[in-house]
Amino acid sequence: MPRLPFIIALTAAVIALGFFVYVTDAPAYAGKAPETCSNCHVMDAQYENWAHGPHENWAKCTDCHLPHDNPIIYYMEKGRQGMKDTYAFTTGNIPVAMRASKKTKEIVQKNCIHCHEAAVEDIMMGSQSFDRYCWECHRSVAHGSRGISIVPYQDSDLYPTK
Repeated sequence: MPRLPFIIALTAAVIALGFFVYVTDAPAYAGKAPETCSNCHVMDAQYENWAHGPHENWAKCTDCHLPHDNPIIYYMEKGRQGMKDTYAFTTGNIPVAMRASKKTKEIVQKNCIHCHEAAVEDIMMGSQSFDRYCWECHRSVAHGSRGISIVPYQDSDLYPTK
């Protein structure tokens, strides 16, 4: 069996994959830059609200929206969310209002408690019920005021990569 067609096919596949990685800047999606999360236009409002909100100097998207139990779980969830988003954008099945899934809500809640452990400990000594998510009371903390965005689309001149 001649090897030349196999070598040509393999070379073409490597070149195509390399071109895809270059054009899509695929390695950026393994990182933590919030600008990468806002590459999809449906995330513009979330990015803008985060950029003007109190957590902008303290937390990035991945700090709140991904689990930090161990690197394997972190990247498995990052991949799961990325594939879910890729499927939605590829098929055009994008929800009008972006809402966190139950799994994402649990991850965010765990991360809120982890970062604000001392404050949560003080609250736990109080008399309120603890069957709510943190953002039910602290609604505008992570992303600022909901639905308000002076610039509805990301402008890299206004918000340069840090």
